[in-house]
Amino acid sequence: MAIQRPKGTQDHLPDGSPKLSLDTRAAAFQYVRQTAQRVLERAGAQFIDTPLFEEADLVKRGVGGSTDIVRKEMFTVYYFGDHGGYILRPEGTAGLVRAYLQNGLKQLPAPLKLWTHGPMFRAENVQKGRLRQFHQVDYEVIGSADPLVDAEAIALLVDVVRALGLKQVKVKLGSIGDPEDRAAYNEYLRALFTPHLDRLSEDGKARLERNPMRILDGKAPGDQELIAELNVRPMLDFLGTEAAAHFGEVQAHLDAWGVPYETDPSIVRGLDYYRRTAWELHHEGVGAKSALCGGGRYDGLAQELGSKEAVPGIGWAFGIERLLLAMEADGVELPPSRGPALYLAAMDPENVPLAARIAMGARDVARVEFAYRAQKPGNAFRDAERRGATWAALIGSDEAARGVLTLKHLQSGEQREVTAGDLSNFLSENA
Repeated sequence: MAIQRPKGTQDHLPDGSPKLSLDTRAAAFQYVRQTAQRVLERAGAQFIDTPLFEEADLVKRGVGGSTDIVRKEMFTVYYFGDHGGYILRPEGTAGLVRAYLQNGLKQLPAPLKLWTHGPMFRAENVQKGRLRQFHQVDYEVIGSADPLVDAEAIALLVDVVRALGLKQVKVKLGSIGDPEDRAAYNEYLRALFTPHLDRLSEDGKARLERNPMRILDGKAPGDQELIAELNVRPMLDFLGTEAAAHFGEVQAHLDAWGVPYETDPSIVRGLDYYRRTAWELHHEGVGAKSALCGGGRYDGLAQELGSKEAVPGIGWAFGIERLLLAMEADGVELPPSRGPALYLAAMDPENVPLAARIAMGARDVARVEFAYRAQKPGNAFRDAERRGATWAALIGSDEAARGVLTLKHLQSGEQREVTAGDLSNFLSENA
């Protein structure tokens, strides 16, 4: 049997391929990235790119040693047997903050808005929208703890998904407070769950010992039943004065801008470097687990990665594959892909090089393709139509002698005679 692609990965295919769904169309991925770029860069974000693999310690600190990602889902990279400490990146934030610190980006005007996209890797059970190699768009703002920055980040996420055609999305907004607030909440959770230790799953017991807040976002059904039965108080009840004021300001900005959201006390981020604002973007079209995106403030991450001073930061990321499933569920159609502005064919073998030279000379203004072998008129026009060309032109001995092209518009049937020297000008105005 021929070699197949690895489990949990996808090929992104050109339009016209058989059995093409939205989340396997290369054009769909490009459309998402270009739309995000337009929205984010208009808000002042700059593009940054970081390696696909990082030191294992960065990922463990940046994602958290108690998370399922680090404990169960990381891909370790070995080379020549002398280094086992590289990890294929499971998310983008840790690498971006590392790049910020390592390259002295604090010298740039603050807050610094960054965005990136690219593949991420997690060794998880494969299911629809959950792959071992998936692709993210990531937005981060580093250098400000102002609640206005939080609100803008949330609003920009909503702007991106709306620009992509999604309507039925909602923001679920919460806060995880400051470190002392979380410490008090964790003590409350330990006292609440310890008498019921025998009812917790093994994963729940481990979380209770390491990081009790993470019990609340566990996946074991029995743990979730116990949480409901105990009527667990939300993190919002434990916010200190400053964190509560910060949360109120974020909500006030979103209200003023008309950004729809609902307060969700169940949103938690268990790691110590997270601070205050946390949110999720949901869409029911992607299944029972409807979260499309998560975001939050991580003011303690830079110090966790070795910075001597605190560097506030906030950001979000969404998986492109999962977003495309939501777009497909909403019936969103991509803008039609455009074929070449001109398809050029020679009718005689001796004029094929001339057609190629003319076509290549016009590519400074438009997409122009040519036939690599001589074609009869009927075949040439059929080939041009299959490629989605706007104009088609044939070169025979007469056209070659006179230095002209007769262009035919394939939709209207209009014909125009253009000299070879004027072709670029014509296409720039009529393509």
